[in-house]
Parts: sequence; C-alpha cells; structure tokens
Amino acid sequence: MSVFKARRIIDQIRGRSYEETLMILELMPYRASYPILKLVFSAAANARHNMGLNEADSFISKAEVNGGTIVKKLRPRARGRSYPIKRPSCHITIVLKDKSKLNYF
Repeated sequence: MSVFKARRIIDQIRGRSYEETLMILELMPYRASYPILKLVFSAAANARHNMGLNEADSFISKAEVNGGTIVKKLRPRARGRSYPIKRPSCHITIVLKDKSKLNYF
C-alpha cells in the first residue's frame, strides 16, 4: 500500500477514540482502510493483554505512516521491451492511550 493512500486514512483517525475509529474505518470507501482496521484491532488487543488498557477509555494518541521499501519489477512489453513497475510499501505505527489515566495539570 502506498504511503499517500495510508496517510489519507490515518489523518482521519488520529486523536479519536477507539470506538469512533472503528466506525470511521468500517464506513470508509477506501481499499486501504481494511488493513488499517485490522491494525487498530491488533493494537487494542495488545494494549488490553500487555498493559491492561480498557478499550472503551482508550484513544489513538499517535498514528504515523512512514515509507517502506519499494519492490521493483519489470513488465514485458511488445518488441522485447520492458516497463518498470514499482510496488511501494509503508510502515504504520499506532499508539493507544487511556483517557482515564491522563494527568491534566
């Protein structure tokens, strides 16, 4: 998935609650929203299992997309020629925090 396609979705969910994020991702028409939905599910499961976070009180505090490697291939064309194909990838980071444990000073 391209970095630009993933950023279009990540910018919509940054700073929102976990439940609101799930609703937004399920209703988005973009093809890249399904892998990000699975990633948010995984982040919530990790937070619940490893840190004891409650999903109802959690929100996405940090969400970023960085470029990954680009797989380069050659597509055969007519008369012995070839055209390059670039398949980009990206690294997505999602951090969940608990609203009830935040200290406001």
